[in-house]
Amino acid sequence: MNWLAKINLNVVLQRLGPFRSALILVALISVCLFCGYRLGNFYHSYQVKTIKQQNERLASLYQQQEQQHSRINTLEVELEVERLANQGSQQLLKSMEKEHYQVKKELAFYEKVMAPEKRADGLVIENFSLWASESENHYLFRISLVQQQLKKSSAKGYVNFTIAGSLDNKPAELTFAKVSTQKRAKLDFSFKYFQIIEGEIELPENFIAEKVSVSATIPKGRWQKYYRIDESYLWSKLVKNDPANVSPILD
Repeated sequence: MNWLAKINLNVVLQRLGPFRSALILVALISVCLFCGYRLGNFYHSYQVKTIKQQNERLASLYQQQEQQHSRINTLEVELEVERLANQGSQQLLKSMEKEHYQVKKELAFYEKVMAPEKRADGLVIENFSLWASESENHYLFRISLVQQQLKKSSAKGYVNFTIAGSLDNKPAELTFAKVSTQKRAKLDFSFKYFQIIEGEIELPENFIAEKVSVSATIPKGRWQKYYRIDESYLWSKLVKNDPANVSPILD
C-alpha cells in the first residue's frame, strides 16, 4: 500500500488537466455506481429468491399442519365412535349375560318340576323373596314351592315362617299372624308341580329383623305322608328393593 502514499493528486491534476481529471472522476463514479447497482441487484434477486423459497416452505408447512389437524380430528371422531360402539357392546354383553343367567335359572326351575329324577325327591322351597315397599316397615314376600317326585300327586299343606330379631333391645320372634293382617289360609298350598305364594307383612316400629325361618308342611292324610322342610335366610341378604331369588343359608 506504499504506492498509494507516493501518489500526489496535485501533480496528477496538473498533468491531466482539469477537464481530463473531471472526466476520469466522473468515469470512476459511474463505474462505482454501476458496480454498486449490479451488486445490489444481485443481492436483491438473491433475497427475493430466498424469501420466495421460505414462503413456499412456510406455505407447505402450513398445509402439512392443516392436514395433521384434519387427521387428528378424524382420528378423534373415529376414537369416539369406537368408544361408543365398545360401550354399546359392553351393555349388550351385560344384557345378554343377564338374560342368559335368567334363562338358565328358569330352566333349572322347570327341570326340577318336569325332570325330578335329576333332583332329590320331595317338596322343596325353591326360593323365598322379600323386598321393601314404599311404606316404612312394610314388605312384600314371595315363596316358590316345587314338588320333586317321579310320580306326582297333588301336594296339600301349608307354609309358615317366623322372623327372629330384637324388639326394644330384647330377643324376639314374630310369627306370620303377628306381622300380617292376612288370613292364615293365605299360606296354604295345593299343587302338583309348583306354586307361588305371595303376601304382605309389616314389622313393629322398634323391631330389628335378623333371620327368617320358613317351613313347608304336608300333614299326614289318607293319600299323603307327613313331610316337612325348613329353610333359614339372613334378613340382611334377603331384603331387596326389587323382587329377587335368594338362596337359603347352608348349615
